[in-house]
Amino acid sequence: MKRTLPRALLHWVDQRFPLTRLWNEQWGRYYAPKNLNFWYLFGAFALLTLVIQIVTGIFLVMHYKPDAALAFASVEYIMRDVPWGWLMRYMHSTGASAFFVVVYLHMFRSLMYGSYRRPRELVWIFGCCIFLTLMAEAFMGYLLPWGQMSYWGAQVIVNLFAAIPFIGPDMALLIRGDYVVSDATLNRFFSFHVIAVPLVLIGLITAHLMALHEVGSNNPDGIEIKAHLGADGHPLDGIPSHPYHTTHGLWGTSIFLLCFCAVVFFAPEAGGYFLEHANFVPADPLKTPPHIAPVWYFTPFYSMLRATTDTMVDVLSLIVGASTAVALIKARMGTLAKALLLAAAIVAVVLLRTLDAKFWGVVVMAGSVLILFFLPWLDRATAKSLRYRPAWHRYVYGVFVASFLVLGYFGSKPPSALGNYASQVGTIVYFGFFLTMPWWSRLGRGKAVPERVSYSH
Repeated sequence: MKRTLPRALLHWVDQRFPLTRLWNEQWGRYYAPKNLNFWYLFGAFALLTLVIQIVTGIFLVMHYKPDAALAFASVEYIMRDVPWGWLMRYMHSTGASAFFVVVYLHMFRSLMYGSYRRPRELVWIFGCCIFLTLMAEAFMGYLLPWGQMSYWGAQVIVNLFAAIPFIGPDMALLIRGDYVVSDATLNRFFSFHVIAVPLVLIGLITAHLMALHEVGSNNPDGIEIKAHLGADGHPLDGIPSHPYHTTHGLWGTSIFLLCFCAVVFFAPEAGGYFLEHANFVPADPLKTPPHIAPVWYFTPFYSMLRATTDTMVDVLSLIVGASTAVALIKARMGTLAKALLLAAAIVAVVLLRTLDAKFWGVVVMAGSVLILFFLPWLDRATAKSLRYRPAWHRYVYGVFVASFLVLGYFGSKPPSALGNYASQVGTIVYFGFFLTMPWWSRLGRGKAVPERVSYSH
């Protein structure tokens, strides 16, 4: 076959850099399950959103001034005077919310189909690290417009670190760079948002994808396709990612971009959820807004923080005591193990009663994210996928999702008695879902898991 100029150029590059081999290993000849559904598109959407954020961020940095006296005016300049600046700003702000939408759905898909189970524990852990890094990136970027909600939201969140015993005040001072949120804070957050955190995020995403392609993708049936190989050594239930999943992904990407552009051009503020109305007012350290709340994707965790009152601490103490009593009665443990469990429970109750509720609120908020790292070892179900688990497991997952949505709703509203009770119940349900998973995930009889994946056009 006659070698054309592009083929000759590719051959020249391959002799000096493994371009074609990398493409084939990571995508071109990477065999993925043939029964992947639309839930598996959200990982690609997250990668696309990251590209959008980086590109639009580059254009915004060209005109943004990381100075407390000029930051708000520079954002207004971008919106009003820079050609297409309003589009870059709206794409960036919409992209931040879109990033969390697709990441939450991506994580929920993993929860449904058991994508965190062996041998994908490290894939899940990298994903949780990405989620934490993304939260840090969004929080630091939220301060940059230097509006009222940006300023006071950062003030409230950074002050939470001061609740940590002994090191808290010094840690809060280190983060702010001053005794209050000021120009020093803005410069620190700008540096981390633009340079440091994106580099960590890109590194974690690379590790996430490499770990995924090493063990192979999961599928809605939760079956390992590498268990059945053909004569050519490829999985019988797998197909090359290119062109099959490429075309599938392009179709999904088109739908995603249509929805994304619809928000950017017709509802960029999303009724105050994507861009709060208070953030169109310059930051004023002398005027506190009547209601301070983080942007919507942080509200479930903020709701847990507000729900941890003295009454909630009393309830947690009772739960710890009751759980210990049940474990001592029901569990088959030796005398030493029972003594250690009882001692640990007494220490936990004493600490709950001694330390301030604000500190435990910080612990609960941090624990709500950190507990995700232990999910691969909490789930003891026989089947990976929810498809083959007992039918009532779906209701358990439904209650969990409903509690998370309730937490998010009340976290965005001003404090109220109803909201406080609902948030407390939602917090208990959220942690109860994970902490009791080793027990309830083993109950019931599900469907028989097939040896091969089920698939029809």
